[in-house]
Amino acid sequence: MKSELTKRTARAARSAAKENGASAQRQVRAVDLKNEKDEKDAKRANDVKVAHDANEMPVAPDAGEQALDAATTIAPASVATHALAFGRAWDYAPAPESADHVKIASRYGLFIGGKWKAPLSGKYFATISPSTEEKLSEVADAGARDVDDAVRAARVAYDKYWSKMPGSERAKYVFRIARAIQEKARELAIVESMDGGKPIKESRDVDIPLAAAHFFYHAGWADKLGYAFHGRRARPLGVAGQIIPWNFPLLMAAWKIAPALACGNTVVLKPAETTPLTALMLAKIIEEAELPPGVVNVVTGAGETGAALAAHADVNKIAFTGSTDVGRRIQRSLAGTSKRLTLELGGKAANIVFADAPIDQAIEGIVNGIYFNQGHVCCAGSRLLVEESVHDWVVKKLRDRIATLRLGDPLDKNTDVGAINSKAQLDRIQALVEAGSEEGAERYSSSCALPSRGYWFPPTFFTGASQSSRIAREEIFGPVLTVLTFRTPEEALEKANNTMYGLSAGIWTDKGAKIFWMAQRLKAGVVWGNTYNKFDPSSPFGGYKESGFGREGGRQGLSAYVELE
Repeated sequence: MKSELTKRTARAARSAAKENGASAQRQVRAVDLKNEKDEKDAKRANDVKVAHDANEMPVAPDAGEQALDAATTIAPASVATHALAFGRAWDYAPAPESADHVKIASRYGLFIGGKWKAPLSGKYFATISPSTEEKLSEVADAGARDVDDAVRAARVAYDKYWSKMPGSERAKYVFRIARAIQEKARELAIVESMDGGKPIKESRDVDIPLAAAHFFYHAGWADKLGYAFHGRRARPLGVAGQIIPWNFPLLMAAWKIAPALACGNTVVLKPAETTPLTALMLAKIIEEAELPPGVVNVVTGAGETGAALAAHADVNKIAFTGSTDVGRRIQRSLAGTSKRLTLELGGKAANIVFADAPIDQAIEGIVNGIYFNQGHVCCAGSRLLVEESVHDWVVKKLRDRIATLRLGDPLDKNTDVGAINSKAQLDRIQALVEAGSEEGAERYSSSCALPSRGYWFPPTFFTGASQSSRIAREEIFGPVLTVLTFRTPEEALEKANNTMYGLSAGIWTDKGAKIFWMAQRLKAGVVWGNTYNKFDPSSPFGGYKESGFGREGGRQGLSAYVELE
């Protein structure tokens, strides 16, 4: 018995020694692997430096700090990762979209009663390209008498044709417009970029397809309105006056015209004075689609034209998208009248990033949220709320990311950031950016070269701003982001709602429950979860508080153009 116990003890001792030896070998191997990795990292860093020197990357001001920033990303728990720097080796060659086939008329009149007419005042104004400051065309400046003619034409069309037409027949016309937009998509995208300054890839991939989609979607509703409102009978309002902004000219026209026509209303559209061309091209499409004369009328001009349309006694409905100040004036002018009104106004959206968010994905959402269309977006995520524990990491990654954005010719298919829409808007952006610096916030702007002609502003963000600073409160409507921090979801919620606006918000986290908890408490009309700036014709869009009221898109958007019985 004793001998057997001795043998077992000896075997256990040998097994333990063997295990200890294996453990020691694993430890030695781990050290060797670490040394190998360190040697490879050092060699890779040296190779990148040699490649960097060979490419003779131009040295910008503050080059030492920028080189360090570009090479190192500080991750949580002091984990350092390295971003490769290839200098000019991966620059994109110019890829301009040809505009040779695009025909822009030297002068455009007013589209009233199915015909093109000169303004009664004989006045025209120039529309210019913000990227080159060159005149593209001359556009009629409609006065009060022209607006009156357009409203009368719309009333005749409503009484004589459109309100009496079956929904299935109206649907055919709306569908025809959608197909024509698709057929002319390339031409429309080029003109949109030339007239507005936005990159061609945004006009081509977002604006034009969405505009066509809105007409397709609402064509489907035209003969189904009886199902849209739970059995209640819907009848059209009459003549709709629609005033649209300059940031999405064709898309905003589609948002407004399509539901109005589907519900049996006629339209007088007033596009923005700085971007009228695609609205006039849409009028040409409507003419070619052979809608009854006067169903859609387009009058161009400045603020006085829009004011005349809003004040016209025979208009039943006003739909306005634009600044909060102008929206207030329109609302005051309509007080005491029977006119229906929807307003889609400004915003100062919070894009909220929690520490558990997929950070790289969130960075792309941040960039898309504020630098898309040069920040000329009412629902832009212009306030970035970052959980304090990942603030430095997110800011570092954001700096690296905006350094890769390409600013330049809107017609170049590689361009990420185009031209600011007008000199007046550029002046406002510059004034607010200067105010941010004066108030003590730390500014970072991309070091990209700005073209010598046109209106340009580099992608920019501020850190260290207070809640009361102008850049955190006022709508800049440009490529400028304000970064703030929070520690708890409750604090994030309080800061996000601490604004006079309530149009949109974004939430970034890997917890679905957290998204729903935040979304239920955010005072915003549209809330995106782990994405940003996603739109669909079937989804209603609109805001609260100073961001306006009413919805566009979806079944809710139809209700703005009908009287329910």
